[in-house]
Amino acid sequence: MITYLNGILTEIIPGRLTIDVNGIGYEVLVPLSTSDKMLEEGQKYQILTHLHIREQEQTLFGFATNEERDLFRLLINRVSGIGPKLGLAILSGMSVDDFKNAVIGGNITGLSTISGLGKKTAERIILELKDKVGVTETWTAAKEDSSGPKSIIHDAVLALISLGYKQAEALKAVNKIKDSSPADISSDELIRSALRTIK
Repeated sequence: MITYLNGILTEIIPGRLTIDVNGIGYEVLVPLSTSDKMLEEGQKYQILTHLHIREQEQTLFGFATNEERDLFRLLINRVSGIGPKLGLAILSGMSVDDFKNAVIGGNITGLSTISGLGKKTAERIILELKDKVGVTETWTAAKEDSSGPKSIIHDAVLALISLGYKQAEALKAVNKIKDSSPADISSDELIRSALRTIK
């Protein structure tokens, strides 16, 4: 999997950009929130990516932050009926924090304002993220503990959930690693260590 690209930004179009990495131009589809944060063309830039493979095509999706990429992966992997294009539309229509708050608060009307997202899909997103995945509990806890060691645990758990693990097993693995690690461990180190322990 291609996890990031580091190269020269050669073209920026809303929703799409091209990055030249050692003479190879990669077309990357991005949400508007990411293309708005881009530097000028000709500047060196690193973008986080998700490679989506289907029978007829391979598409790179790009994100400015880990939070955007984690939410995108969570949506396309854990919510039925959400594909990559609708995942991008959601990130283009609402910030990650606003989306989390809408799901936590059950705000169907707010989610329905996103282009391409109807009321039934908004209801399904809220229902599946609350009931099937249990992610809203972690989002709520992360909101309450927005700094300090607990926020690192919440970030790691959310990343594991977006990769397809259940909340309970992700939380158990992260807590086990955190208890046996130095106090200054980062969420990235927690995720890597937890991935080694989850079977």
